[in-house]
Amino acid sequence: MKNNMKEIEFSQANYDQWQESAVKALKGKPFESLITKTIEGISFEPIYTQDQLVEKLDGKLAEQVSTIRSLKTGEECLAAQQTFADSPEALLQGVKESLAKGNDIINIDSRVNFAWDEQTLKELSTLFTENSFKLNIQNNQDALLQVFNYIKEDQKDAVKGYISSADKLNLKGFHNVRTRNANVLEAHYEGAHAVQELAIALLQAAHYMETEEDIESFAKKFFVTFAVDTQFFVEIAKLRAFRVLWKAFTSAYGTDKDLPVAIVTETSLRSFSKLDVYVNLLRAGNEAFSAILGGADVCTVHPHDVLSFPDDKSIRIARNVQLVVKEETHVEHIIDPSGGSYFIETLTADLVKDAWALFNELQEAGGYNAVKTNGQLDALLKETMDQRMKEVETRKKSLIGTNIYANPADEIDERNNPLFADYNRLAKPFEELCLNYAKNQPKVALLTIGQLKQFKPRADFVSGFFATAGIVPEKSPEILSVDEAKDWLTATDAKFVVVCGQDDAMYEYIPALLEVKPAHISLDVAGKFKEEQDEWIEAGLNGFIFAGQNIIEKLTSLTADVKEVQR
Repeated sequence: MKNNMKEIEFSQANYDQWQESAVKALKGKPFESLITKTIEGISFEPIYTQDQLVEKLDGKLAEQVSTIRSLKTGEECLAAQQTFADSPEALLQGVKESLAKGNDIINIDSRVNFAWDEQTLKELSTLFTENSFKLNIQNNQDALLQVFNYIKEDQKDAVKGYISSADKLNLKGFHNVRTRNANVLEAHYEGAHAVQELAIALLQAAHYMETEEDIESFAKKFFVTFAVDTQFFVEIAKLRAFRVLWKAFTSAYGTDKDLPVAIVTETSLRSFSKLDVYVNLLRAGNEAFSAILGGADVCTVHPHDVLSFPDDKSIRIARNVQLVVKEETHVEHIIDPSGGSYFIETLTADLVKDAWALFNELQEAGGYNAVKTNGQLDALLKETMDQRMKEVETRKKSLIGTNIYANPADEIDERNNPLFADYNRLAKPFEELCLNYAKNQPKVALLTIGQLKQFKPRADFVSGFFATAGIVPEKSPEILSVDEAKDWLTATDAKFVVVCGQDDAMYEYIPALLEVKPAHISLDVAGKFKEEQDEWIEAGLNGFIFAGQNIIEKLTSLTADVKEVQR
């Protein structure tokens, strides 16, 4: 029996029809509740369509896509795993082993706790003529720079690499070594979001151009370094956006040529934590994948325990994260794999627009040196970092294993890797809180009112709240009467008690408990009770624990309260 299935066409719903259906599904909630705003101030729509994208880019979609694809310096993202070592011998061995096991680029930070001797530098010079490299040095007097003295004149053109330094470097004869670095790492760890990072990268490039002869020769020496954070789609779009911005930047200096720009990346430590460190492995994997999808030329994946000190196992895992991503997804066989996505292309265009506007604003304010010197840039970044910290401390942003789903049995490795000890990280306040509570060890208990189903939601919430400080509260048995609650409270040896139960019960229990509360006990209640709070606090209640509260402020104050009542 024949059928006409191949001839059937399905009607395509337009945006208005979809929105109408979405509003019905929301059952009274406003449609705007589906729209979320990023820290950059960009709105994430619940759905993206081709019509929206075409309208936003106003006929320039093809130009945006072709620019991104034509300004990449290579066809793949090269692995540049950092070598950590305590001696020259260990460093050389680590470099050679990493190259043999899949590393593409030698990655060395000159801040080592040993002296660079002649033999080590000679061996490194040989490796530099055979492999690309990425060096992080302190200034133009750095001892590691002596390695280039051992490279023969006829080998200099074969040497390819990237050098990041606070000083301007001039390596004579090394035409394939990029030494003009717009290094955005400092701004990143001061809190910068994607728009600010992009603008700062352009500011630094413009600062370099003040002493360069022409844009084409400068482009051959230039590269940008970004840290890639956990905001997956934003980070993809950030790297893509920089190439569009770079095209506009070079055009402003009088060239219509496509001048490829090298984008060097590393996984961000801003969201890394010493609590539940294996979650850092997931963070790093997410960040590496977005770097590769975004078109990075070089990527460094930090080991999950890099904040303390990585061992051979964690270094191998970090290296393999990138290798697995590239090999298993086949992403390197695709030019601009995220290109064409309505969402990514729209987000890229938004970042380009906002970053170019901020760049011009800061340029008009005097340029990179001026806004750094007068504090304008620091103030801008501090505001962003304060917002980030507030979001983490109130759980608006999740740090799995740190501010939510924390394991109170975790022990913090108090060793600090000196290379990263000064980085601002979102988890630092929680780590300090855990160390503080571990030293003081206040005994915390939950006074649970009613049957299990009545107090469990709040008891679980409070337990999770204290878990972020490494504390496991004790729980009372089911308390079914006010007299039982009074007896338990006067008998407990806990220094801090939180009452958990349903609202109706609290109106009866809290006033009665405050009448008999021993002076050495600090008493809180789970939940918000705005109408009763002043009366209860005046009667001796310490405070409240509730969702959306600043965890750091609350638990820090509790430490002080417990110390006070213990005196």
